[in-house]
Amino acid sequence: MKKMRKFIVAVCCVAVTALSLFVSCSKSEAVSDEKEITIGIVAPLSGNVAVYGTEALNGIKLAVQEINAAGGWNGKQIKLIIEDDEGNPEKSVNVYKKLTAKDGVRMIIGSLTSGCVQAMTGLAQMQKVLVIAPAATMPSITDAGDFIFRMCFIDPFQGRVMGEYAKKNLGFNTAAVLYDPGSDYSSGLYESFTKAFEQSGGKIVAAESYAGGDKDFNAQLTKIKSTNPECIYLPDYYATVMLIAKQLRAQGITAQLLGGDGWAGIQEYAGEELEGAYFSDHYIADSKDPAVVKFVSVYRDAYKQTPTAFAVLGYDSVYLLGDAIKKTNSTDPSVLKDTLATMEGQYVTGKLRFDSKRNPIKAMVVVGLTKNAEGKVATVYKDTVNP
Repeated sequence: MKKMRKFIVAVCCVAVTALSLFVSCSKSEAVSDEKEITIGIVAPLSGNVAVYGTEALNGIKLAVQEINAAGGWNGKQIKLIIEDDEGNPEKSVNVYKKLTAKDGVRMIIGSLTSGCVQAMTGLAQMQKVLVIAPAATMPSITDAGDFIFRMCFIDPFQGRVMGEYAKKNLGFNTAAVLYDPGSDYSSGLYESFTKAFEQSGGKIVAAESYAGGDKDFNAQLTKIKSTNPECIYLPDYYATVMLIAKQLRAQGITAQLLGGDGWAGIQEYAGEELEGAYFSDHYIADSKDPAVVKFVSVYRDAYKQTPTAFAVLGYDSVYLLGDAIKKTNSTDPSVLKDTLATMEGQYVTGKLRFDSKRNPIKAMVVVGLTKNAEGKVATVYKDTVNP
């Protein structure tokens, strides 16, 4: 009787295992037969950095429209599920969970700022969800693991390049820095710029700080003014930079202003206080590169404005993911991550390949701000610095 019971249990276990395998295979086949490829988008579409999210989303949508019109990827149309994280890391986690748990998303493009991306990466790595961050430049973003990629260069690269450029190309011997130590982005750029400027033979004569959300910088600027720097590095996002620049000029400080890619789009809001400034970026709209010319033309037709780097990084992120999907004929994140890690390609922001931490090795553009024929502050290409 005991032997019979053991036999029945064994048969049942085999049956359950076989059924599980059948269901698993059936689900796999169903996924491969789906008519659409779903991508989750996380971006700040409201809040203080909404301009970044809106620009990136415009670029993403433009890429998807082009791809779907051309027949999609491997014959499948792309579907976007878009979530607004308001530039808030806690909300980034909430929308990530919604996308993965409710919508079943396994591939995400976003978010835009480093803190928001980093809030999601631990979960994404654990759950084997592929994440491509268009513009998160903080180095530790990809430390979570091999399912995390980015489309942009990292802060140590752009901070180092601007530090060297300030001394070697612009000829400045003294510099001051005003930064937010509570921001990984701002403090990271501060550290890499300062180190590179000093190693190039320059001298940092002042390093002042402020808290995120501050509106009055006059006390710090008074100290900076007393050191008479030739240039001032402002590693923050455009909204804060504009406030600082206005107060700085009001105090009579005439030093050249320098910044990072967080300045992207600043020309749309800035006045003469930023005339003559330089900042690092991922591309510039007036480039003569055929890929840039084509992208800018199509984007302007679609949105009636000139695209910033956030738009082109969003656009490139879609095409990067598509190249991996077409190459592997798969949407399995475990397959895609291995292919992405070894890929090299030419995109609107230039030729790209990944280092061992899945950070792009690519060129940086130095952008100038100057008055155009209409008397408005506009961007102008200054230089390209290769890695």
